[in-house]
Formats: sequence, C-alpha cells, structure tokens
Amino acid sequence: MRNTERFRVENANSLWQIYKTVSFWKVVKNFIVIQLARYTPFLGMKNWLYRVFLRMKIGDKTAFALMVMPDVMFPEKIAVGKNSIIGYNTTILAHEYLIKEYRVGKVIIGDEVLIGANSTILPGVTIGDQAIVSAGTLVHKNVPAGSFVGGNPMKVIYTKEEMEKREENFTL
Repeated sequence: MRNTERFRVENANSLWQIYKTVSFWKVVKNFIVIQLARYTPFLGMKNWLYRVFLRMKIGDKTAFALMVMPDVMFPEKIAVGKNSIIGYNTTILAHEYLIKEYRVGKVIIGDEVLIGANSTILPGVTIGDQAIVSAGTLVHKNVPAGSFVGGNPMKVIYTKEEMEKREENFTL
C-alpha cells in the first residue's frame, strides 16, 4: 500500500487548481533546475543541484542517469540513499492530481538500489536497500529490500533470499 496524504477538491479537477497546491514560482524554479540536471552528464553537479535547489535528500555516490525526471511540484519529498543508480528517463513522482482529489507522498529509495531505465515510481512508495527494479517498471507499491521486481503491474520476480542464492551460484 502506498503512503500518501489525500486532499479533496471542489468544482474543477485538481490539476486546474494546481497553484492553490504549490507556488507558481516554486514550480518555475524546480522546472528550470530539473531541466538543467536532466541534460548534464556530470553526476556530482546533478546531485548538488538536487540537494541545494530542490531540497532532495541524495546519498553519496548516487547516480542519476540522463533524462531522469524528479517530481517538479514536491521534489523535497524524494530521498535516495547512497550508491544507488536511477536509470535513464525514470520518473519519480511525489504527487498525483486526480479528478476529485490530489495526493502527495514521500518516495524513499534505499541504499545500493538499481532502478532500470524508463521506470515510473509513484508517490508514497518505499524501495528497500539493495533492491533491483527492472527497466520499464511501474512501481505502484513498496519494494522489499534485496528483491528483484519488474513489470506493469509490478511483481516480485525474486525475493531477497532467492537473489542471494542466485548470487551464491553465480560466484561458484
């Protein structure tokens, strides 16, 4: 289950009321910073931009590939542990605007996590340490530590124990 706060709206859908939710100038600043970071090949610079201007929590040696798209409305709700890789063109959402409500939730990505290219992570999700998310996955619920998940809808492909056994056989 995802951990999000829900906010009801009246009259028009929630996206039409976006600037009642978040400041216009915050969105403009975040958009500019995110676009700079999406295209820069310098990993240290990306992490600095995310930490300083977006207030994201980013661990040491974490690598964001080209074209990663963090949440433009609430990037401060995203935390990524140390030595993780966020794959090409991945989207990390901390909000979702719906017809009668909007939802906001923290996204917590653990240490040494691998997120494959073109994945989408929905708000309110926690991805445990040393988990692997296959390319193209829609992460719509929590991912247990050490597991390998993939697909749409996302499913556990290997548990932590099965992954450890596979690694043991691989090293022999």
